[in-house]
Amino acid sequence: MSAANPQGGGAPQKEVSVNEKGKPVYKLGKSLYWRLIWTLSGNFLFLLALYNAVISIFLPNQVANVVQGDAAQNTIALASIMTVSSFITVFVQPLTGAFSDRTRSKMGMRTPYILAGSFIGGFAICMLAPQSSMLGIGICWVIASVTLNIMNGPLATILADRVPEENRGVASGYIGAAQTGGGTLGIIAAGWFANHSLSGGYLFFGIGIFVVCLIFCLLNREPNTKQMDVEPFNWKEFFKGFWVSPKKNPDFGWAFIARFVMYLGYQGVVAYQLYILRYYIGLDDASSNTIVGVMSTIQLFALIVSSVVCGYLSDKFQARKPFVFISSIIMAVSYVFPLFMRTETSMLIMAGVLGIGYGCYMSIDMALMTQVLPDNGENAGKDMGVLTIATNLPQMLVQPLVAVLISIFASYGSVFITAIVLVLASSFLILPIKKVK
Repeated sequence: MSAANPQGGGAPQKEVSVNEKGKPVYKLGKSLYWRLIWTLSGNFLFLLALYNAVISIFLPNQVANVVQGDAAQNTIALASIMTVSSFITVFVQPLTGAFSDRTRSKMGMRTPYILAGSFIGGFAICMLAPQSSMLGIGICWVIASVTLNIMNGPLATILADRVPEENRGVASGYIGAAQTGGGTLGIIAAGWFANHSLSGGYLFFGIGIFVVCLIFCLLNREPNTKQMDVEPFNWKEFFKGFWVSPKKNPDFGWAFIARFVMYLGYQGVVAYQLYILRYYIGLDDASSNTIVGVMSTIQLFALIVSSVVCGYLSDKFQARKPFVFISSIIMAVSYVFPLFMRTETSMLIMAGVLGIGYGCYMSIDMALMTQVLPDNGENAGKDMGVLTIATNLPQMLVQPLVAVLISIFASYGSVFITAIVLVLASSFLILPIKKVK
Protein backbone atom coordinates (compact mmCIF):
# COMPACT_ATOMS: atom_id res chain seq x y z
CA MET A 1 0.00 0.00 0.00
CA SER A 2 1.16 3.53 -0.70
CA ALA A 3 0.91 6.56 1.53
CA ALA A 4 -2.12 8.65 0.79
CA ASN A 5 -3.25 12.18 1.10
CA PRO A 6 -3.54 12.57 -2.64
CA GLN A 7 -3.99 15.93 -4.24
CA GLY A 8 -4.16 17.84 -1.00
CA GLY A 9 -6.81 15.77 0.83
CA GLY A 10 -7.57 16.55 4.43
CA ALA A 11 -6.52 13.41 6.35
CA PRO A 12 -2.90 13.16 7.62
CA GLN A 13 -0.48 11.01 5.63
CA LYS A 14 0.54 8.76 8.50
CA GLU A 15 -3.04 7.84 9.31
CA VAL A 16 -4.34 6.81 5.86
CA SER A 17 -3.08 4.55 3.10
CA VAL A 18 -4.79 3.30 -0.04
CA ASN A 19 -5.38 -0.19 -1.33
CA GLU A 20 -4.81 -1.35 -4.90
CA LYS A 21 -8.10 0.26 -5.98
CA GLY A 22 -7.22 3.60 -4.43
CA LYS A 23 -9.72 3.20 -1.58
CA PRO A 24 -8.68 4.88 1.70
CA VAL A 25 -7.57 2.46 4.43
CA TYR A 26 -7.50 4.09 7.85
CA LYS A 27 -5.04 3.27 10.63
CA LEU A 28 -5.81 5.98 13.12
CA GLY A 29 -3.48 6.78 15.98
CA LYS A 30 -4.86 6.89 19.51
CA SER A 31 -5.61 10.63 19.56
CA LEU A 32 -7.32 10.70 16.17
CA TYR A 33 -9.20 7.48 16.96
CA TRP A 34 -10.71 8.97 20.11
CA ARG A 35 -11.37 12.26 18.35
CA LEU A 36 -13.33 10.29 15.75
CA ILE A 37 -15.25 8.31 18.38
CA TRP A 38 -16.15 11.34 20.51
CA THR A 39 -17.18 13.56 17.60
CA LEU A 40 -19.06 10.76 15.82
CA SER A 41 -20.82 9.97 19.09
CA GLY A 42 -21.64 13.66 19.48
CA ASN A 43 -23.18 13.74 16.01
CA PHE A 44 -25.36 10.72 16.70
CA LEU A 45 -26.30 12.13 20.10
CA PHE A 46 -27.63 15.32 18.54
CA LEU A 47 -29.24 13.54 15.59
CA LEU A 48 -31.17 11.16 17.85
CA ALA A 49 -32.06 14.06 20.15
CA LEU A 50 -33.55 15.82 17.13
CA TYR A 51 -35.45 12.74 15.93
CA ASN A 52 -36.92 11.94 19.34
CA ALA A 53 -37.76 15.56 20.10
CA VAL A 54 -39.57 16.09 16.81
CA ILE A 55 -41.21 12.67 16.43
CA SER A 56 -42.13 12.00 20.06
CA ILE A 57 -42.94 15.51 21.37
CA PHE A 58 -43.02 18.36 18.83
CA LEU A 59 -45.10 16.74 16.08
CA PRO A 60 -47.63 15.09 18.44
CA ASN A 61 -48.20 18.44 20.19
CA GLN A 62 -48.37 20.37 16.92
CA VAL A 63 -50.74 17.85 15.30
CA ALA A 64 -52.98 17.79 18.39
CA ASN A 65 -53.18 21.61 18.32
CA VAL A 66 -54.12 21.60 14.63
CA VAL A 67 -56.57 18.67 14.67
CA GLN A 68 -58.17 19.39 18.07
CA GLY A 69 -59.49 15.81 18.16
CA ASP A 70 -59.76 12.86 20.54
CA ALA A 71 -57.20 10.08 21.06
CA ALA A 72 -58.14 8.15 17.90
CA GLN A 73 -58.35 11.25 15.67
CA ASN A 74 -55.00 12.65 16.83
CA THR A 75 -53.33 9.24 16.52
CA ILE A 76 -54.62 8.72 12.97
CA ALA A 77 -53.60 12.27 11.95
CA LEU A 78 -50.07 11.81 13.30
CA ALA A 79 -49.88 8.35 11.73
CA SER A 80 -50.76 9.76 8.31
CA ILE A 81 -47.84 12.19 8.34
CA MET A 82 -45.36 9.68 9.71
CA THR A 83 -46.46 6.95 7.28
CA VAL A 84 -46.04 9.18 4.24
CA SER A 85 -42.62 10.43 5.35
CA SER A 86 -41.42 6.93 6.23
CA PHE A 87 -42.63 5.54 2.88
CA ILE A 88 -40.77 8.22 0.96
CA THR A 89 -37.55 7.94 2.97
CA VAL A 90 -37.29 4.17 3.45
CA PHE A 91 -34.87 3.68 0.55
CA VAL A 92 -33.00 6.99 0.87
CA GLN A 93 -30.17 5.70 3.07
CA PRO A 94 -29.22 2.68 0.93
CA LEU A 95 -29.34 4.81 -2.22
CA THR A 96 -27.21 7.51 -0.59
CA GLY A 97 -24.82 4.91 0.78
CA ALA A 98 -24.38 3.38 -2.68
CA PHE A 99 -23.82 6.77 -4.30
CA SER A 100 -21.36 7.77 -1.58
CA ASP A 101 -19.38 4.56 -2.25
CA ARG A 102 -18.93 5.84 -5.80
CA THR A 103 -18.34 9.51 -4.96
CA ARG A 104 -14.97 10.95 -5.94
CA SER A 105 -14.30 14.44 -4.62
CA LYS A 106 -11.75 16.57 -2.82
CA MET A 107 -13.90 16.25 0.30
CA GLY A 108 -13.98 12.45 0.11
CA MET A 109 -16.84 9.97 -0.24
CA ARG A 110 -19.06 10.72 2.76
CA THR A 111 -18.52 14.40 3.64
CA PRO A 112 -20.53 15.99 0.79
CA TYR A 113 -23.65 14.08 1.80
CA ILE A 114 -23.21 14.77 5.51
CA LEU A 115 -22.90 18.53 4.98
CA ALA A 116 -25.61 18.92 2.32
CA GLY A 117 -28.10 16.66 4.13
CA SER A 118 -27.66 18.36 7.49
CA PHE A 119 -27.96 21.87 6.00
CA ILE A 120 -31.17 21.24 4.03
CA GLY A 121 -32.62 19.00 6.73
CA GLY A 122 -31.89 21.55 9.44
CA PHE A 123 -33.54 24.28 7.38
CA ALA A 124 -36.67 22.13 6.90
CA ILE A 125 -36.84 21.51 10.66
CA CYS A 126 -36.72 25.27 11.25
CA MET A 127 -39.54 25.74 8.73
CA LEU A 128 -41.80 23.41 10.75
CA ALA A 129 -42.06 26.10 13.41
CA PRO A 130 -44.59 28.42 11.72
CA GLN A 131 -46.76 25.68 10.15
CA SER A 132 -50.44 25.71 11.14
CA SER A 133 -51.90 23.14 8.72
CA MET A 134 -51.47 19.39 8.29
CA LEU A 135 -50.28 19.94 4.71
CA GLY A 136 -47.55 22.37 5.76
CA ILE A 137 -46.42 20.12 8.60
CA GLY A 138 -46.35 17.12 6.26
CA ILE A 139 -44.34 18.82 3.50
CA CYS A 140 -41.70 20.21 5.86
CA TRP A 141 -41.32 16.92 7.73
CA VAL A 142 -40.98 14.90 4.51
CA ILE A 143 -38.21 17.23 3.27
CA ALA A 144 -36.47 17.04 6.65
CA SER A 145 -36.79 13.24 6.76
CA VAL A 146 -35.34 12.74 3.27
CA THR A 147 -32.38 15.06 3.69
CA LEU A 148 -31.50 13.97 7.22
CA ASN A 149 -31.48 10.37 5.95
CA ILE A 150 -29.13 11.49 3.18
CA MET A 151 -26.83 12.69 5.96
CA ASN A 152 -27.38 9.74 8.29
CA GLY A 153 -26.45 6.95 5.85
CA PRO A 154 -22.88 8.07 5.09
CA LEU A 155 -22.40 9.09 8.73
CA ALA A 156 -23.24 5.56 9.92
CA THR A 157 -20.83 4.07 7.36
CA ILE A 158 -17.85 5.87 8.91
CA LEU A 159 -17.60 3.22 11.63
CA ALA A 160 -17.08 0.50 9.00
CA ASP A 161 -14.74 2.80 7.01
CA ARG A 162 -12.33 3.78 9.76
CA VAL A 163 -12.54 1.47 12.80
CA PRO A 164 -10.94 -2.04 12.78
CA GLU A 165 -13.36 -4.90 13.33
CA GLU A 166 -11.76 -5.94 16.62
CA ASN A 167 -12.36 -2.46 18.09
CA ARG A 168 -15.92 -1.95 16.92
CA GLY A 169 -17.54 -3.17 20.12
CA VAL A 170 -16.13 -0.32 22.20
CA ALA A 171 -16.70 2.19 19.39
CA SER A 172 -20.24 0.93 18.88
CA GLY A 173 -20.77 1.10 22.65
CA TYR A 174 -19.92 4.79 22.76
CA ILE A 175 -22.02 5.52 19.69
CA GLY A 176 -24.87 3.42 21.05
CA ALA A 177 -24.73 5.28 24.37
CA ALA A 178 -24.70 8.57 22.48
CA GLN A 179 -27.69 7.58 20.35
CA THR A 180 -29.82 6.40 23.20
CA GLY A 181 -28.58 9.18 25.46
CA GLY A 182 -29.27 11.71 22.73
CA GLY A 183 -32.77 10.37 22.24
CA THR A 184 -33.38 10.72 25.96
CA LEU A 185 -31.91 14.23 26.20
CA GLY A 186 -33.94 15.21 23.14
CA ILE A 187 -37.18 14.24 24.86
CA ILE A 188 -36.16 16.04 28.07
CA ALA A 189 -35.37 19.21 26.11
CA ALA A 190 -38.47 18.82 23.94
CA GLY A 191 -40.70 18.52 26.99
CA TRP A 192 -39.37 21.87 28.21
CA PHE A 193 -39.68 23.52 24.79
CA ALA A 194 -43.24 22.15 24.36
CA ASN A 195 -44.33 23.91 27.55
CA HIS A 196 -42.47 27.15 26.73
CA SER A 197 -41.74 27.62 23.01
CA LEU A 198 -42.34 24.93 20.41
CA SER A 199 -40.96 27.23 17.70
CA GLY A 200 -37.79 27.77 19.72
CA GLY A 201 -37.35 24.01 19.94
CA TYR A 202 -37.56 23.59 16.18
CA LEU A 203 -35.00 26.36 15.64
CA PHE A 204 -32.62 24.93 18.24
CA PHE A 205 -32.51 21.48 16.68
CA GLY A 206 -32.65 22.70 13.08
CA ILE A 207 -29.63 24.98 13.42
CA GLY A 208 -27.81 22.63 15.79
CA ILE A 209 -27.76 19.60 13.48
CA PHE A 210 -25.85 21.49 10.78
CA VAL A 211 -23.40 22.95 13.31
CA VAL A 212 -22.45 19.56 14.82
CA CYS A 213 -22.07 17.98 11.36
CA LEU A 214 -19.86 20.83 10.19
CA ILE A 215 -17.64 20.47 13.27
CA PHE A 216 -17.39 16.70 12.74
CA CYS A 217 -16.34 17.07 9.09
CA LEU A 218 -13.73 19.73 9.92
CA LEU A 219 -12.17 17.64 12.70
CA ASN A 220 -12.29 14.30 10.82
CA ARG A 221 -11.53 15.25 7.24
CA GLU A 222 -11.55 12.61 4.55
CA PRO A 223 -8.73 12.30 2.02
CA ASN A 224 -9.24 13.38 -1.56
CA THR A 225 -10.85 10.45 -3.43
CA LYS A 226 -10.59 11.85 -6.96
CA GLN A 227 -7.83 9.35 -7.76
CA MET A 228 -9.85 6.39 -6.47
CA ASP A 229 -10.94 3.77 -9.01
CA VAL A 230 -14.61 3.71 -9.92
CA GLU A 231 -16.33 1.08 -11.99
CA PRO A 232 -18.38 2.18 -15.03
CA PHE A 233 -21.90 3.05 -13.95
CA ASN A 234 -24.71 0.73 -14.97
CA TRP A 235 -28.24 1.40 -13.71
CA LYS A 236 -29.26 -2.24 -13.95
CA GLU A 237 -26.24 -3.43 -11.97
CA PHE A 238 -26.62 -0.52 -9.57
CA PHE A 239 -30.15 -1.45 -8.50
CA LYS A 240 -29.38 -5.16 -8.71
CA GLY A 241 -26.68 -4.57 -6.11
CA PHE A 242 -29.29 -3.64 -3.51
CA TRP A 243 -30.52 -7.20 -3.42
CA VAL A 244 -28.45 -9.13 -0.93
CA SER A 245 -29.29 -12.80 -1.33
CA PRO A 246 -30.17 -14.31 2.07
CA LYS A 247 -29.18 -17.67 0.62
CA LYS A 248 -25.65 -16.51 -0.20
CA ASN A 249 -25.44 -14.20 2.84
CA PRO A 250 -27.63 -15.85 5.51
CA ASP A 251 -26.02 -13.95 8.40
CA PHE A 252 -26.87 -10.65 6.73
CA GLY A 253 -30.44 -11.86 6.22
CA TRP A 254 -30.92 -12.92 9.84
CA ALA A 255 -29.40 -9.65 11.09
CA PHE A 256 -31.78 -7.70 8.85
CA ILE A 257 -34.96 -9.49 9.93
CA ALA A 258 -33.97 -9.47 13.63
CA ARG A 259 -33.39 -5.72 13.59
CA PHE A 260 -36.62 -5.16 11.62
CA VAL A 261 -38.78 -7.10 14.08
CA MET A 262 -37.15 -5.50 17.14
CA TYR A 263 -37.68 -1.95 15.88
CA LEU A 264 -41.26 -2.69 14.83
CA GLY A 265 -42.00 -3.48 18.48
CA TYR A 266 -39.84 -0.76 20.00
CA GLN A 267 -41.06 2.11 17.80
CA GLY A 268 -44.71 1.48 18.59
CA VAL A 269 -44.16 2.52 22.20
CA VAL A 270 -41.53 5.22 21.67
CA ALA A 271 -43.35 7.06 18.88
CA TYR A 272 -46.57 7.30 20.89
CA GLN A 273 -45.33 7.64 24.47
CA LEU A 274 -46.75 11.18 24.78
CA TYR A 275 -50.19 9.96 23.71
CA ILE A 276 -49.78 6.91 25.98
CA LEU A 277 -49.29 9.22 28.97
CA ARG A 278 -52.34 11.28 27.98
CA TYR A 279 -54.84 8.70 26.76
CA TYR A 280 -53.71 5.50 28.55
CA ILE A 281 -52.32 6.78 31.87
CA GLY A 282 -54.67 9.79 31.93
CA LEU A 283 -52.36 12.80 32.38
CA ASP A 284 -53.15 16.30 31.13
CA ASP A 285 -51.08 17.99 28.41
CA ALA A 286 -48.68 19.90 30.67
CA SER A 287 -48.11 16.95 33.01
CA SER A 288 -47.50 14.53 30.14
CA ASN A 289 -44.88 16.89 28.64
CA THR A 290 -43.16 17.00 32.03
CA ILE A 291 -43.38 13.29 32.91
CA VAL A 292 -42.01 12.25 29.53
CA GLY A 293 -38.91 14.26 30.46
CA VAL A 294 -38.64 12.51 33.83
CA MET A 295 -38.94 9.13 32.10
CA SER A 296 -36.19 10.12 29.72
CA THR A 297 -33.90 11.21 32.56
CA ILE A 298 -34.27 7.82 34.24
CA GLN A 299 -33.71 6.04 30.94
CA LEU A 300 -30.65 8.19 30.22
CA PHE A 301 -28.71 7.10 33.32
CA ALA A 302 -29.62 3.45 32.79
CA LEU A 303 -28.67 3.32 29.14
CA ILE A 304 -25.36 5.19 29.47
CA VAL A 305 -24.09 2.69 32.01
CA SER A 306 -25.52 -0.23 30.07
CA SER A 307 -24.12 0.90 26.70
CA VAL A 308 -20.56 1.49 27.84
CA VAL A 309 -20.35 -1.62 30.05
CA CYS A 310 -21.85 -3.92 27.42
CA GLY A 311 -19.66 -2.50 24.66
CA TYR A 312 -16.54 -3.09 26.77
CA LEU A 313 -17.57 -6.63 27.74
CA SER A 314 -18.50 -7.45 24.15
CA ASP A 315 -14.99 -6.56 22.95
CA LYS A 316 -13.35 -8.27 25.93
CA PHE A 317 -15.06 -11.58 25.19
CA GLN A 318 -15.32 -10.94 21.42
CA ALA A 319 -19.01 -11.87 21.62
CA ARG A 320 -22.01 -10.01 20.20
CA LYS A 321 -25.01 -12.36 20.04
CA PRO A 322 -25.43 -13.05 23.80
CA PHE A 323 -25.63 -9.33 24.53
CA VAL A 324 -28.15 -8.65 21.77
CA PHE A 325 -30.26 -11.63 22.88
CA ILE A 326 -30.32 -10.68 26.58
CA SER A 327 -30.96 -7.00 25.86
CA SER A 328 -34.03 -7.85 23.77
CA ILE A 329 -35.42 -9.96 26.62
CA ILE A 330 -34.92 -7.06 29.06
CA MET A 331 -36.70 -4.66 26.71
CA ALA A 332 -39.69 -7.00 26.41
CA VAL A 333 -39.91 -7.28 30.22
CA SER A 334 -39.99 -3.48 30.56
CA TYR A 335 -43.30 -3.29 28.67
CA VAL A 336 -44.99 -5.64 31.14
CA PHE A 337 -45.10 -2.98 33.89
CA PRO A 338 -47.41 -0.43 32.21
CA LEU A 339 -49.44 -3.25 30.66
CA PHE A 340 -50.58 -4.40 34.11
CA MET A 341 -50.25 -1.13 36.03
CA ARG A 342 -51.73 1.97 34.36
CA THR A 343 -49.88 4.45 36.56
CA GLU A 344 -47.12 7.03 36.29
CA THR A 345 -44.95 4.77 38.47
CA SER A 346 -45.19 1.89 36.01
CA MET A 347 -44.07 4.18 33.18
CA LEU A 348 -41.07 5.33 35.23
CA ILE A 349 -40.13 1.69 35.99
CA MET A 350 -40.50 0.87 32.30
CA ALA A 351 -38.17 3.74 31.43
CA GLY A 352 -35.41 2.43 33.72
CA VAL A 353 -35.63 -1.20 32.61
CA LEU A 354 -35.97 -0.21 28.96
CA GLY A 355 -32.88 1.99 29.31
CA ILE A 356 -30.81 -0.99 30.48
CA GLY A 357 -32.03 -3.23 27.67
CA TYR A 358 -31.99 -0.73 24.82
CA GLY A 359 -28.65 0.72 25.89
CA CYS A 360 -27.07 -2.73 25.68
CA TYR A 361 -28.82 -3.46 22.37
CA MET A 362 -27.68 -0.24 20.71
CA SER A 363 -24.10 -0.62 21.91
CA ILE A 364 -23.70 -4.02 20.27
CA ASP A 365 -26.11 -3.94 17.34
CA MET A 366 -24.01 -1.63 15.16
CA ALA A 367 -20.85 -3.68 15.77
CA LEU A 368 -22.69 -6.89 14.91
CA MET A 369 -24.10 -5.38 11.72
CA THR A 370 -20.68 -4.29 10.46
CA GLN A 371 -19.43 -7.88 10.88
CA VAL A 372 -22.11 -9.50 8.71
CA LEU A 373 -21.65 -7.25 5.67
CA PRO A 374 -21.20 -9.17 2.38
CA ASP A 375 -17.76 -9.22 0.73
CA ASN A 376 -16.05 -8.08 3.94
CA GLY A 377 -17.57 -4.62 3.70
CA GLU A 378 -16.30 -3.82 0.20
CA ASN A 379 -19.53 -1.88 -0.43
CA ALA A 380 -20.09 -0.82 3.15
CA GLY A 381 -22.01 2.35 2.32
CA LYS A 382 -24.58 0.51 0.23
CA ASP A 383 -24.87 -2.51 2.55
CA MET A 384 -25.12 -0.45 5.74
CA GLY A 385 -27.77 1.57 3.93
CA VAL A 386 -29.70 -1.62 3.16
CA LEU A 387 -29.57 -2.51 6.85
CA THR A 388 -31.06 0.87 7.73
CA ILE A 389 -34.20 -0.23 5.88
CA ALA A 390 -34.67 -2.61 8.81
CA THR A 391 -34.82 0.49 11.03
CA ASN A 392 -36.73 2.84 8.73
CA LEU A 393 -39.35 0.42 7.40
CA PRO A 394 -40.71 -0.32 10.90
CA GLN A 395 -41.09 3.44 11.43
CA MET A 396 -43.34 3.47 8.38
CA LEU A 397 -45.32 0.35 9.28
CA VAL A 398 -45.72 1.07 12.99
CA GLN A 399 -47.82 4.19 12.34
CA PRO A 400 -50.74 2.44 10.61
CA LEU A 401 -50.23 -0.58 12.88
CA VAL A 402 -50.77 1.50 16.03
CA ALA A 403 -53.66 3.37 14.43
CA VAL A 404 -55.36 0.04 13.60
CA LEU A 405 -54.71 -1.34 17.10
CA ILE A 406 -56.21 1.76 18.74
CA SER A 407 -59.21 1.70 16.37
CA ILE A 408 -59.93 -1.97 17.15
CA PHE A 409 -59.07 -2.25 20.84
CA ALA A 410 -59.46 1.42 21.91
CA SER A 411 -56.50 1.03 24.29
CA TYR A 412 -52.74 1.44 24.17
CA GLY A 413 -52.53 -1.80 26.13
CA SER A 414 -52.69 -3.55 22.75
CA VAL A 415 -49.58 -1.63 21.69
CA PHE A 416 -47.65 -2.95 24.71
CA ILE A 417 -48.73 -6.55 24.02
CA THR A 418 -47.65 -6.26 20.38
CA ALA A 419 -44.30 -4.75 21.44
CA ILE A 420 -43.63 -7.59 23.88
CA VAL A 421 -44.31 -10.26 21.24
CA LEU A 422 -42.18 -8.59 18.55
CA VAL A 423 -39.17 -7.73 20.73
CA LEU A 424 -39.13 -11.25 22.20
CA ALA A 425 -39.26 -12.72 18.70
CA SER A 426 -36.31 -10.58 17.61
CA SER A 427 -34.10 -11.99 20.37
CA PHE A 428 -34.42 -15.50 18.91
CA LEU A 429 -33.95 -14.35 15.31
CA ILE A 430 -30.36 -13.33 16.10
CA LEU A 431 -29.34 -16.84 17.17
CA PRO A 432 -28.90 -18.43 13.68
CA ILE A 433 -26.12 -15.97 12.77
CA LYS A 434 -22.91 -18.01 12.45
CA LYS A 435 -20.21 -15.53 11.44
CA VAL A 436 -20.46 -13.62 14.72
CA LYS A 437 -20.06 -15.24 18.12
